[in-house]
Amino acid sequence: MDARKVIIRPVVSEKSYALIAEGKYTFRVDDRAHKMQIARAVEEIFEVDVASVRTSKMRAKPKRRNLQDPQQGRTRSWKKAVVQLAPGERIELFEGAETA
Repeated sequence: MDARKVIIRPVVSEKSYALIAEGKYTFRVDDRAHKMQIARAVEEIFEVDVASVRTSKMRAKPKRRNLQDPQQGRTRSWKKAVVQLAPGERIELFEGAETA
């Protein structure tokens, strides 16, 4: 599987940004990808060394479109990966512009 198809996008949340200080980066990944594919994809795309990968399946949640319509839908289920980088490594994309 191609590296760009394994990593779908980064997860942007307060919790994921708090983990960046520990060298952990969170990504939405393909449901069929396993940990070794995710590690290789992150190493190939961002040119860093990966120490470990943790994955979890995010379940679909019920969602209401509006209050007048009794029909309810569901959000999609997806797979999340938290990637721990080797000490001293970091991904510049997440860090943003450094101020002097």
